[in-house]
Amino acid sequence: MTALEARAFWIAEAGRGEIRAQQLPPPSPDEVVVRALYSGISRGTESLVFLGRVPASEHHRMRAPFQEGEFPAPIKYGYSNVGRVERGPRDLEGRDVFVLYPHQTRYVVPAPSVHLLPDDVPPPRAVLAANLETAINVLWDARPHAGDRVSIVGAGTVGCLVAWLAARMPAPDVELVDVNDHRASIARALGVGFATPASARADADLVIHASGSPSGLDVSMRIAGFEATIVDASWYGDRIVPLALGGAFHSQRLTLKSSQIAHVAASQRARWDARRRMALALSLLGDASLDKLITGESAFDTLPVVMDQLATTPGDTLCHRIRY
Repeated sequence: MTALEARAFWIAEAGRGEIRAQQLPPPSPDEVVVRALYSGISRGTESLVFLGRVPASEHHRMRAPFQEGEFPAPIKYGYSNVGRVERGPRDLEGRDVFVLYPHQTRYVVPAPSVHLLPDDVPPPRAVLAANLETAINVLWDARPHAGDRVSIVGAGTVGCLVAWLAARMPAPDVELVDVNDHRASIARALGVGFATPASARADADLVIHASGSPSGLDVSMRIAGFEATIVDASWYGDRIVPLALGGAFHSQRLTLKSSQIAHVAASQRARWDARRRMALALSLLGDASLDKLITGESAFDTLPVVMDQLATTPGDTLCHRIRY
């Protein structure tokens, strides 16, 4: 394979993926050629994209930075690629980098699009960077205070990362809530409590919903304390989400707000941009306990089968890593 050839994962049609050969353009002086080492599957979002469940109203807003094709398909989609710079400016050649790029063996991007990995962050773990950046933004939107009782409903990758971050605040009191009690061991590794929806404590000061399920949002409203805030970090695609507002929502004077990664949280926007936010995420990935969130790995050539399995029968999967 030459430096100008690559293979990429494409969603050919809803529910079916394939590996396609691609010719790369010659890099200009301000571009780099990156050879992929690993990529990560952001299971919640990528499953909805794979199944063709992006609403027409969101086709433009849901575009990934280096997406090719248009929703619903054919489309090349993804945003968690870790690679090594093969060609480019001298200070970048040979360096390991994170790029918001789809699943592809080699690619050409502008040099400012790559993010150097800190020395203490191994490339296999760096696939968590995009999800950790999301978790940072969620916490900025949530604005917890020292000593708050914080409940995170949904122990997927983003929910676990939000819990891990919240547990590093002063006097943390953090509980991770999930229907899968196998996630209790992961919660312990991250230094937080764990409960099922039936055993989750009530009267939380702050609830962050990250399950992607309407039932998780119901749990979030049930366990929120008086005048608490519920931050919904889930994305539901084209699913209609019923919400029981006749119960505690009004009597408890609850606040429900959204969080989404495309914009830096309003509380930080005057001083932070996306590049600074990503640098923060990468700087936090030196903690080896985060390896618990990578629950599987597959070779790149198996991606069409793997993506179908993750979208339809995810099992205990958190972050699934692709090896090149």
